[in-house]
Amino acid sequence: MISENPEWVPLTAAEIEDLIVQFTESGNTSARIGLVLRDQYGVPNVRLATGKTVTEIMKEKGVMPDLPEDLSNLMRRAISLNVHIKNNKGDVSNLRGLHLIEAKIRRLERYYKRNGILPPTWKYSLANAEIMLK
Repeated sequence: MISENPEWVPLTAAEIEDLIVQFTESGNTSARIGLVLRDQYGVPNVRLATGKTVTEIMKEKGVMPDLPEDLSNLMRRAISLNVHIKNNKGDVSNLRGLHLIEAKIRRLERYYKRNGILPPTWKYSLANAEIMLK
């Protein structure tokens, strides 16, 4: 396992942090930012190059999104599945899938409230999810 940044990495830590802020402001997720840095900029590991993860840099620079990435992705899936179910009323297997996704969202909601990432008054609903993610 590699424990230090390879010497062939073309960017400095400050340049990588600036790129992360730039990509975040243009609407990219932390996973997408890591892929772009790896594939287009030759940075194999942000943590080795900067000493911090992409999300730590986003928090430090004040560009962290309001919702955690995993929660917003699940909410997007629930919204698209709800649209599918409205168009296909007899699709009970996907209705069950929607219920399972919403259960995951509620579990994450409890976790993030307990850890102070979401405010205690935050509540999930499909209608609110559509408004928050637009």
